[in-house]
Amino acid sequence: MDTSIQELIVRLSVMAIPMVLAITLHEAAHAWVAWKLGDDTAYSQGRVSFNPGKHIDPIGTILMPASLFLFTGFVFGWAKPVPVTQSRLRRPRRDMALVALSGPGMNFLLAIVFALLLHTLFLLPASVADWVGQNFVAGIQINLMLGVLNMLPFPSLDGGKVLEQLLPYRQAQWFAAQEVRGNMILLTIFFLLPYLFNKMGLSAYDPYMWLVRWPTSGLWNVIATVTGLS
Repeated sequence: MDTSIQELIVRLSVMAIPMVLAITLHEAAHAWVAWKLGDDTAYSQGRVSFNPGKHIDPIGTILMPASLFLFTGFVFGWAKPVPVTQSRLRRPRRDMALVALSGPGMNFLLAIVFALLLHTLFLLPASVADWVGQNFVAGIQINLMLGVLNMLPFPSLDGGKVLEQLLPYRQAQWFAAQEVRGNMILLTIFFLLPYLFNKMGLSAYDPYMWLVRWPTSGLWNVIATVTGLS
C-alpha cells in the first residue's frame, strides 16, 4: 500500500472517535443543560442523551470535519442541532447564555479527560498503547479547537448566543438576525483569507492562527500543567 495512503488511514483512525465525541457531546450538553433549566423540548425528542448516535449528522459530524482536519488542520463540524425553546427556560436570557456556554464547556471538559487518560497508557499492551495515545492527543486538540472556535462572538456560534443575551433587547434582535451574514464572515475568515494570505506569503497574518490556533495552544499548555503532562 502506498505510504501516503497508509498515513491517511492512520490519521483517520486516530481522529475519528475523538471527533465524533467532541461534536456530539457538545450538542448533548446543550440538551441536558436546557432540560435542567426548565426547557423539555429536547427531552421530548429524545435528545437528552450522551449517546453519540442520537446527535450524529452524517455530513456535519463525519464527512466535513474529517476532510477539513486531514487536509487543513482546521476543525469545523456540527451535529443535529438541539432544539431549545428559550421562553420555557426559567430565566430565559440568563439560562439561554448558560445553555450556549455548556457546549464549549463540554469540549474543554473532554480535553481535560483525554489529558488525564494519557496517564493510563502504561496499563495497555505496547502494541496498542501508541495508537490509543494518539487518539487521546487528538481528543485534546480537537476539543480545544472546537471549544475556542465556538466561543467566538459570531451570531452562528455559541459565543454569539452568549453575547446576544448580554445585549439590550433591540440590539439583541438585530444581532440574532445576522446569523447568515455571520456564517459568511466565518467562511471568509477561516477559509478564504488563510488561503489568500498563504498564497501571498503572509501566513503570519492568518486570522485562524490569531483567533483559534494560538488560544488553543495556550490552553493546551494550561491543561498539560494542570493534569501533570508537562
